[in-house]
Amino acid sequence: MGLLTPLAVRIGAISWMPRLLPQITRLDRGLQRVSRGYIGILDIVGLPNIMLTVNGRISGELRRTPLLCVRDGAHLLVAGSSFGAPRTPQWVHNLREAPTSLVEKSGRSVEVEAEELTSHERERAWALMCVVWPNYALYERRTDRLIPVFRLTPVSA
Repeated sequence: MGLLTPLAVRIGAISWMPRLLPQITRLDRGLQRVSRGYIGILDIVGLPNIMLTVNGRISGELRRTPLLCVRDGAHLLVAGSSFGAPRTPQWVHNLREAPTSLVEKSGRSVEVEAEELTSHERERAWALMCVVWPNYALYERRTDRLIPVFRLTPVSA
């Protein structure tokens, strides 16, 4: 965690943040592109993150999404929260359909398989994720949908 992490937690709790998500994502993609994957908004505030690249399930085009992530052993955990918005983000639908996707961080890429977690596995992962980003609990209260949680596992070479 960094010096700006508490500020990021406060900003992330603002109720109208879901409306700004497209602009935030666009800005983060731009920062990542200019820095060749070394700096993004979440890096600036000291939070763990990745750039997830997955094929669009309809278009087949590559879709890049910056995401907060939580390390769980050799795995990464990501959640389709969208700040607690009522709709599931599109990247979640794409990830559910893709056999593999790409995780990029600090100029390195790793092919991963995604597993959507259910029942007690999801609960354990969710608790771990809430330690890193306490706003996940707030997002869960904001929405009627179950926020999907995925475990990303590197594909064996």
